[in-house]
Amino acid sequence: MYDVAIIGAGINGASVAFELTQKGKKVIIFDMNGVASGGSGAAGAFISPKFSKAGELKEIIHDAFIYSMAFYEKNFPHLLTKAPLIHIAQDEKDSEILKYYKEHTDLKLSDEKNSFENETVSMEAGIVNAHGMCSAMCKSAKFVNSKVESLVYDDGMWIIDEIYSASSVVMATGAYKQVIQEPYIKLRGIWGHRIDIKTTTENKNSLHQFVSISPSKDGVLAIGATHNVHYHPESSTEPYDVQEGRAELLQKASRTIDLENVEIIRDYTGLRSGSFDYMPLVGSLVISKETLADTNIKFKTKKPNFEEYSYYPNLYMINGNGGYGFVLAPYLAKILSENILSGKKISDRVSPARFFARWAKKL
Repeated sequence: MYDVAIIGAGINGASVAFELTQKGKKVIIFDMNGVASGGSGAAGAFISPKFSKAGELKEIIHDAFIYSMAFYEKNFPHLLTKAPLIHIAQDEKDSEILKYYKEHTDLKLSDEKNSFENETVSMEAGIVNAHGMCSAMCKSAKFVNSKVESLVYDDGMWIIDEIYSASSVVMATGAYKQVIQEPYIKLRGIWGHRIDIKTTTENKNSLHQFVSISPSKDGVLAIGATHNVHYHPESSTEPYDVQEGRAELLQKASRTIDLENVEIIRDYTGLRSGSFDYMPLVGSLVISKETLADTNIKFKTKKPNFEEYSYYPNLYMINGNGGYGFVLAPYLAKILSENILSGKKISDRVSPARFFARWAKKL
């Protein structure tokens, strides 16, 4: 028997596993293809803020960026590479956003000159080793390389595939089919592709424009990631075109930096997830049938009370981080672990219940 079972060993699931095992909890984590085998393994794993004018997503990523940089440096310094980040505007509209950002951010920016013609924002940031980080975070948990097919709550415990049992369950399955399906939970599947290349071009900065380009390390740099919302491994009839993906990555990278004598040495592909309001989902899952049957709840209201809803016992979700998985995951895992262990309230702005409220209002 385990204290917590986690389904999905990408950066979300791995971060939760690390938080809970650090608190002395007995944790088991499942993944159908291995640690960081999906979108997390295909991520560039760049740690950076969101460069925009305003909004809830910018705010939460800002806080997560500060937290996660300190978290990685403290706990996994050998898997974190600090490097100057240069974010380059794509067009005039983007330039105006970056100018506004520089005038209003409280982050420390670099005033070092660079050769880019477009508007830029420069700061100290980082990149983590995606596979290495997820594996290190899962080290103290029991890992099971298996797809979870059944999840049943019985006599105060969750039974996983009729073999394992746990007091609590955390679903971190990304945009793949959910083990427990609820009609209000809908995630955008975003197929990602990253490449590692050998090149004689030296690059000392982390560059972000049309794609992200890592600093050179022993003549190798990473380029990623293209985002394809049309391909989904569970529903697409044709296989993903790796050659086309490579060409797109190199074409976009060449608009930022001249790459010479290029040799592609490895591809990373995987499905990441995003929510339809772009904010992550963290917290307990509403039982839609039970909640809809409660005649005391007014669903057509501007300010729903999430505490009125019925929830699955000790069942949680962490998902929908989009392209900021390695920035958001440690921060959100801390929030979720505090909720699981001590009942600390999670903000309504990231609760999965917000999607139930919108869905129920339309019925």
